[in-house]
Amino acid sequence: MSKPRIVFMGTPDFAVAILDKLVKGNYSVVGVITAPDKPAGRGRKIHESAVKIYAKENGLKLLQPTNLKDSDFLENLKSLDAQLQIVVAFRMLPKAVWDMPSMGTFNLHASLLPQYRGAAPINWAIMNGEQETGVTTFFIDDKIDTGEILLQRKTAISENDTAGSLHDKLMHLGADLVLETVDKIVNKDIEPYKQPKGEPLKEAFKLHKETCEIDWTQSLDALHNHIRGLSPYPTAWTTLYNGEDQLFLKIYAAEKEREDHDLKSGALLATKKELKVAVKGGYINLLEIQLPGKRKMFTKEVINGLKLAENAYVR
Repeated sequence: MSKPRIVFMGTPDFAVAILDKLVKGNYSVVGVITAPDKPAGRGRKIHESAVKIYAKENGLKLLQPTNLKDSDFLENLKSLDAQLQIVVAFRMLPKAVWDMPSMGTFNLHASLLPQYRGAAPINWAIMNGEQETGVTTFFIDDKIDTGEILLQRKTAISENDTAGSLHDKLMHLGADLVLETVDKIVNKDIEPYKQPKGEPLKEAFKLHKETCEIDWTQSLDALHNHIRGLSPYPTAWTTLYNGEDQLFLKIYAAEKEREDHDLKSGALLATKKELKVAVKGGYINLLEIQLPGKRKMFTKEVINGLKLAENAYVR
């Protein structure tokens, strides 16, 4: 089997794992497309994408277009003479780009399409309490995540998976699936099929600050799913009302405890080792939190220095 000339498009760490698998598998990666550098952080230092860093370290041809319809970029892309393009966590492509290679352009998406189309499939699968998810390769078309499916692989979501742990699980599963997809395309051993219609679709909308705020009136399970589905990024948050102070509190890890009680949702219970929030059907035991101006810490490290008012609560 002769391996095709491949252009790879991606930006974050999730994409690096797939690119690395291609490179170490001796696939012919003739070019890498990634996002332009941009200032980030408090110091506004120029930030290079994880894919760019990897490409530079491995001597791969690199392009960073600001406009994917720019004629110079399209000429440079065409000159790479790729037969196949692979997209992982990048941006929407114009037809002039995805229609260019003879074998097509396929995308790896971190869900079992058609479910969880959109920007944050890993987070939403956990936040919605799903017990199963997976990865899908599909040919790109002119809409978002709607193209014909090539291959899918499933994996279980455990009760204590976070967005971080599931990200890593899907990253490795996805890397294997991409290589399998390439091989099957080259061998003409694959039959793309249209995404099924008729079932209610769950979307994976982009996450905003408002999405991440905790609603303590929700059920015990929903709250636990919300916190772990946003950990470690972008992180669930709440407002801590402590006497006259109102503190922005990030919650990275928590566990649920089923227990009957008659406390109001949001009430805080503190001991020398624990900090719990009363909710419907039990308590959310806060394990890892971050207070304003502080680093992320285990709650038991925070408690001694945190003077809680008798009627402190979160909302």
